[in-house]
Amino acid sequence: MTERYAILSGSTFEEEIGYARAVVDGDRVHVSGTTGFDYATMTISDDVVEQTEQCLRNIESALTQAGCSFADVVRVRYMLPERADFEHCWPALRHHFGAVRPAATMIVCGLSDPRMRIEIEVDARRP
Repeated sequence: MTERYAILSGSTFEEEIGYARAVVDGDRVHVSGTTGFDYATMTISDDVVEQTEQCLRNIESALTQAGCSFADVVRVRYMLPERADFEHCWPALRHHFGAVRPAATMIVCGLSDPRMRIEIEVDARRP
């Protein structure tokens, strides 16, 4: 039987909405759309670059708990309400994904809270 389990971050959103930060399903890791909230304090910066860096810290925590790292990411999706914000995020994204080169998509869309300026979702394969 395939191993399947959820990874929780402690975000109040997980309990309120009913989802997990990530799900490990065999050798696959699916990390939910992750925003720039610091889940320890449930605060969020106004700056899109700071939000991006916090998103990546949140994702890294989930990947680590799943036995993975950014090197194992095979797919990434970026969602932003403002297309012009995306280029500001590139240096942080390149730092984490530049050597990995996962398949990627950027979507311009509304997010669930107007303070959110970016949401990132990744899929990884456990080594």
